Amino acid sequence: MDMLKLISQNSIKNKIPEFNIGDTVRVSVNIKEGDRERIQLFEGTVIARKGSGVSETFTVRRVSYGVGVERIFPLNSPNVKDIKVIRFGKVRRSKLYYLRDRMGKAAKVKEKIN
Repeated sequence: MDMLKLISQNSIKNKIPEFNIGDTVRVSVNIKEGDRERIQLFEGTVIARKGSGVSETFTVRRVSYGVGVERIFPLNSPNVKDIKVIRFGKVRRSKLYYLRDRMGKAAKVKEKIN
């Protein structure tokens, strides 16, 4: 079991910025289309973080053209090139699944003022 922990710690990225639930992030993802590769940006609100260590994931939600879109990203995936925090949110929950039912301004998260 200790050997598995050592292997998993070596494969964890070190360049992950500090972000929490409710923050707005811009994720750069490497997309393969046939023999070509490109980087696609996905910007939205972090509504969940699950797991720990190598298997940690986070869910980002945004509304595009009136339709809610959610993507789940593995935190330590080689396809996730960059994560930038756009703004910090002020929330009191660990999961923001209730935002799925809200529309318009009710679906916004207040900004944290430092």
